[in-house]
Amino acid sequence: MMRHASRVLVALLLLGCVLGGLPVLALDNGLGQVPQDLDRTSPRATAQGFLDAVHRGEYARAAHYLYLDHLPVDEQPKQGAQLARKLKFVLDRELSVDTSALPKTPEGEPPNSRFASLGAIPLKGESVPIRLQRFTVDGTPVWVVAESTVKMVDPLFEEYGPLLTETLPAFFFERTVLGLEPWQWLGLVVTLLAAWVLSYLLEKLLLAAALRVARWTRISWDDQIVSAGRGPLRLPFFALLLALGTSFLLLPPKLKLLSDRVAYSLTIVAVAWFILRFLRVSEAYVQSRVASDASPHRRARSLRTQLAVLRAVFEVATYVIAAALLLMQFEVVRNVGVSLLASAGIAGLAVGLAAQKSLASLLAGIQLSITQPVSIGDNVLVEGEFGTVEEITLTYVVLRIWDQRRMVIPINQFLDKPFQNWSKGSPEIMGTVILQVDYMADIDALRAELDRILANEGKDLWDGRVKTLVVFDVMDKTLTVRALVSAANSSKLGDLRFLVRERLVVFLRSKPHWLPMVRSESRPAQPPPSRDDQEEATQGAPEPRS
Repeated sequence: MMRHASRVLVALLLLGCVLGGLPVLALDNGLGQVPQDLDRTSPRATAQGFLDAVHRGEYARAAHYLYLDHLPVDEQPKQGAQLARKLKFVLDRELSVDTSALPKTPEGEPPNSRFASLGAIPLKGESVPIRLQRFTVDGTPVWVVAESTVKMVDPLFEEYGPLLTETLPAFFFERTVLGLEPWQWLGLVVTLLAAWVLSYLLEKLLLAAALRVARWTRISWDDQIVSAGRGPLRLPFFALLLALGTSFLLLPPKLKLLSDRVAYSLTIVAVAWFILRFLRVSEAYVQSRVASDASPHRRARSLRTQLAVLRAVFEVATYVIAAALLLMQFEVVRNVGVSLLASAGIAGLAVGLAAQKSLASLLAGIQLSITQPVSIGDNVLVEGEFGTVEEITLTYVVLRIWDQRRMVIPINQFLDKPFQNWSKGSPEIMGTVILQVDYMADIDALRAELDRILANEGKDLWDGRVKTLVVFDVMDKTLTVRALVSAANSSKLGDLRFLVRERLVVFLRSKPHWLPMVRSESRPAQPPPSRDDQEEATQGAPEPRS
């Protein structure tokens, strides 16, 4: 009973000292003498010292950075080391502490602040703050992990700690070797072996499926490409499984960063490796096809030279880009990687300037295939020529004109200049028929004749949507009549316009007085004036002034 009362009294005294700003005589008395080289004078020193100690496995030393006065004195050494170990795993998994952002002065920021925040960790819908607290011991500021944070270490560890704590013997968790506990070393070995075996099996299964699909085609190039993936395909699988496995081992930040960089490097090496094999397989396949087609010897030699040069250029570019991407992972040699990419960019710029028009056409073809303002089979009107798109390549478009001619148009024409696409969207279309008639023509009779044409001869061509006939313009001697009809597509519309024009002309021929004609008007001649009328006009005129 007396022991319990003394604990309560000590706790009340400490609380009063802290809240009242009075110095505290000591912290964590159960841990014994504080090591002389242990620095707790600032938030930065405390955070850095705690992380260094736990990552070296010195949990007893790390316990001095925790506030443990809420625990019994005789239990502080054991529980302090356990709490330090648990907090290490929680921080390594859920909170990346940037010690350089913490205050390095004993007063903290702002001055005379009692707490410094390292961040917050979510726990069951709430946010648990990870904070440091300042005390004054023998007139010296001391920063330790706050009591509220220490009390939440166990719930956080249950949520984010290792999954094997209940299944493996205690031996695997008692000490560390090179910064890792035995269970982590065991998990790392198992992860490496399992990742290698699984990556081999996944590669074998995927290549077998791809090879079976490739055998459906008559060409052998795709079979060779699938075979070229044996080896390069295994590395990405291994990197993915390695990253996935190490994520459960709660490795320290440095080892976790090393694992991520190994996985990233293996992926880059795999891609570069496959590109090199792809270039060699493609070159060999093209050369074999040229040789089997009995091409002229000169042409075969020329093609072999071009392929060798192109393969060499692409291989050098692959090596340079892969090396640059690998070097850019490391701060020490990042500038070298950037320089390699810059040199590759300058070389690419020089080549681009030398082949500007060819590259522009090539890019225009790619853009046309993506945006698709025109597709194969569309009816278009380009440069006054109407036809159907028959072929689209990366550099030109072949247009089949209505009279069976072929018009070859540069690909840039469809991106730089306007053209009409009669098949874009809905294929339905409208067309006009223009006629010149006399003022005496009966417009209602012409409308009736248009209705008759569409209901009889043109019923298979007209889609029933639009039929109008109006006086479109008034000229000095004739009227301009416009007939507007619709059809399901441009092909039917052309035939319908021809039919309507022909039948309306035949109808006008049966009404000759409706056809345009030239009229002339004459007036009766008047007799010349008599002499008396002339004299009368002269007398009535005013006299001229002198």
